[in-house]
Amino acid sequence: MAEPWNPTIHHFESLGSTNTSLVADATNGAPAGTVYVADFQTAGRGRRDRTWEAPPKSSLLCSVLLRPTISLAEAHLATIAMALAAQTAVERATTKAPLLKWPNDLLFDGAKFGGILAEVVPQSSPGSQQVALVVGIGINLTFSGPPESEATSLEKATGRIIERDAFLHLLLEELGNRQSLLNNQSGRTTLLAEYKGVLSTLGREVRVELADTSLVGQASTIGASGELGVEVDGELLWFHAGDVVHLRPTT
Repeated sequence: MAEPWNPTIHHFESLGSTNTSLVADATNGAPAGTVYVADFQTAGRGRRDRTWEAPPKSSLLCSVLLRPTISLAEAHLATIAMALAAQTAVERATTKAPLLKWPNDLLFDGAKFGGILAEVVPQSSPGSQQVALVVGIGINLTFSGPPESEATSLEKATGRIIERDAFLHLLLEELGNRQSLLNNQSGRTTLLAEYKGVLSTLGREVRVELADTSLVGQASTIGASGELGVEVDGELLWFHAGDVVHLRPTT
């Protein structure tokens, strides 16, 4: 029987990073469902440790601690659960459904308005079947980012001003509907099926940018652990991480 989902929200006026702070507290035994929300982050991070600063209260900046029964190899599925929760919460709040881009972006009309960063918490008991994961999410509510980011916001994309705490409660409700699915194979299969249905990356020509190289191919499938399968020169290659650029069709 699944444990009840009773998230506990902690608000902060300013933090370096909600993820960093919650990872530290998770190592000291913070329970699953602990949520950190900041009005402002002084050291917010994205992939490859890119910095991101938004004006106070212009974005939802939060992190959630999950302790699912999964393997480390399946940790990306927690990012998928959060992405699906956010996608549904946005649709409920605005009546407009965004798309997802692998591995962790939310898009309206190809422009990013949200991103997710999951981190594994160092474990004190290596033999445990549970994996402690802090899943952070940033959603641009009224701030679209600096001009060079080519990002958008919910206000710009939908014409709706969404109050942060109201949106947070929608997000946590939707996450609660999905986080228990991480604990068993049938649940994880259900998550992946939902993910494939709203993932704009599949069927697209993409460029996968890695630390020391990049490859171009067609994104064709998602693996059991959430990895992306890309067909490159007739060979199916699997990617567990990396930046993905959606390439525009040539005419």
